[in-house]
Amino acid sequence: MGSQVPAAPRCCDPGPAFGEIASEIIEDTLIRLATENEQYLSELSDQAGCFKEPQIVEFIFLLAEKWHLDQSARYQAVELLERFMIKQVEQIRKSSRENVESREQEQDSSWSSLKDQIYNTFVLRLVSCIQLASKLSLHYNIVNSDTALKFLQSLKYSYTKQELLESELAVLRTLHFQINVSTPLAYVELLLEVLGHNGCLLPAKPLHRMCMQLLDFSYLTRDTIYDTLLKIAIENSTPSKLQVAKFLTVKEDFMLLAVGVISTSVFILNPGHWKQVVEHLNCITGITSQSILEFSYAVLKHIVGSTTPKQH
Repeated sequence: MGSQVPAAPRCCDPGPAFGEIASEIIEDTLIRLATENEQYLSELSDQAGCFKEPQIVEFIFLLAEKWHLDQSARYQAVELLERFMIKQVEQIRKSSRENVESREQEQDSSWSSLKDQIYNTFVLRLVSCIQLASKLSLHYNIVNSDTALKFLQSLKYSYTKQELLESELAVLRTLHFQINVSTPLAYVELLLEVLGHNGCLLPAKPLHRMCMQLLDFSYLTRDTIYDTLLKIAIENSTPSKLQVAKFLTVKEDFMLLAVGVISTSVFILNPGHWKQVVEHLNCITGITSQSILEFSYAVLKHIVGSTTPKQH
């Protein structure tokens, strides 16, 4: 294929161009994403969200910034790592059940071994997920083996290029090579496009920038935001274990997250348009205005304390 062209940093990235996509394409994409979201929620593992802890997300975001990756790559890396780790835990558990009889002591020993397997390779797998995510955005920087190894060596790991390649292949095989997963960013940007087509004439670029900041914030403070949202939903400050378990589908709903991020961004930038935007979002997604209001409140509560959007 000829000589390799070095990747350029994304310092002049103009961001997405809104208002240039045919309405038919927007409609088809919206249906596809909604269907994808519903299918993901219907197949949700009870381990969902376990690998989206703030420290992990922050680690990925900082590495993505260090390596000049675009916004979509860092969200994709978070989702790839989450899905891979859940499948890895399920596979190891299944293997443990097959190889260990029901004696409690042996089960404890097996679980200890399982945790060791996960911990010992976690940073390597995280880097592999970032590498794979970078390769899905070919017009930006790709994290090559030399860059990844140099970083791992700075953390005192002694992996080889072969081990790095094998780690990427392990992620790919575990996910059945289905790594081009939609992220909440795709939902946010599509809904902004739909709002524009529906006549909701807000300045797209400032709104997009605010959405990106709030999406980052929502990932980094995920547990506190959804804890607040759950307490609002059940009108109780001490939810039961069953209520927490049932709320998992809300925490993993990408469409709700996208709608909430857009709604909150509009409230911050132009509160006079907030009610109109919420009505549009309700019509587009079917998510109730009350749910959108509650999500915006939960986010704003952790940004500025007690501020909340009010209906007029």
